[in-house]
Amino acid sequence: MMNKIFYTIIAASLTVGAYAQKSDGSTKSLVKAEKEFAATLAKNGSKAAYASFAAADGLAFRPNPVNAKTFYASHPDSKDISWTPVYAKVSRSGDWGFTTGPYTEKGDKTSYGQYLSVWKANGSKWELALDLGTSSNKPLNKVTPLFIEPKDFYKPKFLNDKQRAAGADIIATTEKTLNTTLKSYGMPAFAGFLNPDARLLFPGYEPMIGKDNILPFFNSMISKINLKTTKVDKADGGDLAYTYGIATVDYKADLRESFNYVFIYERQADHNWNIIVQVFSPAER
Repeated sequence: MMNKIFYTIIAASLTVGAYAQKSDGSTKSLVKAEKEFAATLAKNGSKAAYASFAAADGLAFRPNPVNAKTFYASHPDSKDISWTPVYAKVSRSGDWGFTTGPYTEKGDKTSYGQYLSVWKANGSKWELALDLGTSSNKPLNKVTPLFIEPKDFYKPKFLNDKQRAAGADIIATTEKTLNTTLKSYGMPAFAGFLNPDARLLFPGYEPMIGKDNILPFFNSMISKINLKTTKVDKADGGDLAYTYGIATVDYKADLRESFNYVFIYERQADHNWNIIVQVFSPAER
């Protein structure tokens, strides 16, 4: 009888964990998974949280990209970081999405910042694919949560790796064109690649929302950016994609700095791919 009760408890706890990460293709389910991830870390620590929620090949930028499961398994356990999603979107194919929002890290001194998580659906379960953040001062601006549901559902029935690679090449070419344009025209080149509602997460600053706010920031501080793309991934629905790599930034103050970057792209009605989220996180060279 005791064994039966014990196994029932174990089964129930596993069911709760699986349900928390359950993906039904909606942004609502992704936001729920992100919040459950944060709650698991607060309750059980970082080792357990990343062991449960990170994909087998999921990456954490600490500061450079490393396997998330391996990194947290080999580092001291912590419950000091908390975060809340305020902006999220999922592909119309329901196979991946992202959330971003503020985080707080308690220690000798409380620190603040903004995070970005990219999630992929593995079967009917959300798994963390990319995890990075940028530090900032304590947020002063109130942010209204924006969780955007897919407009429809579309997933090609027959899509092979060759077709996926061809789709990713389109994004890689877009970013290559962006980089070439940045070399020729400097920061104003971003004008042709940023969505009007784009978000920028840059160390030391609160999130900048809107192309009209991002471009003046870039123009005032930075003279040159060179992008070296490491990886491109595109949703099967053909509406969202992300890239990550190394950005070498030359400031106007005669200083050069290296960043890990992640850009989220969205396909527009005119078939162009625009950046909707940019994250720059200091790199270790």
